[in-house]
Amino acid sequence: GINAEYMGIPKMSDLYATEVKLFNKWSLEEVNVSDVSLTDYIPVKGKHSVFVPHTAGRYQAKAFRKASCPIVERLVNSMMMHGRNNGKKLLCMKIVKHAFEIIHLITGKNPLQIFVDAVQNSGPREDSTRIGNAGIVRRQAVDVSPMRRVSQAIYLITQGSRNQAFRNLKSVAECLADEIINAAHDSQNSFAVKKKDEIERVAKANR
Repeated sequence: GINAEYMGIPKMSDLYATEVKLFNKWSLEEVNVSDVSLTDYIPVKGKHSVFVPHTAGRYQAKAFRKASCPIVERLVNSMMMHGRNNGKKLLCMKIVKHAFEIIHLITGKNPLQIFVDAVQNSGPREDSTRIGNAGIVRRQAVDVSPMRRVSQAIYLITQGSRNQAFRNLKSVAECLADEIINAAHDSQNSFAVKKKDEIERVAKANR
């Protein structure tokens, strides 16, 4: 690849009058994905930087199209689960926005970075699949693709916060913030991390 800077082509971020910040608040450029295998599947900066995680793109049209959907938007979409919340994207955007505010208040860091770390920590790296023939079913351990790791991490994080907030005084935003912070710190208080460890343990037993 030709170095764009060298050619005098301006960077994506220089083309805008203002830097694109999520919710007009959190900088996207300084977020870095430390896990090499997930860099292509956790889209945060460059052309994936958005002000609002609501792009109305057709990410299900083709396999792997969703890998280019901004990661925060995937979190928002994943929050809209369990029948009564289907399609309420604006509500979920508000929840995520609040959760990010809380994360920033607690950790003092860029909530996006915390969220990216959480996603890296809560996707299982090894899983077990069912192999059955003639009524005998056994599990076989398999490696998990990066795409599925990201998807499953987001799913586990939202599922954990949803279960925690159900019939509870704590708001969903607070639970989501807790879940993300715990997952980023790789702590066992996080539903997603616990689940991931359990999945990997089962897979290890089935090697």
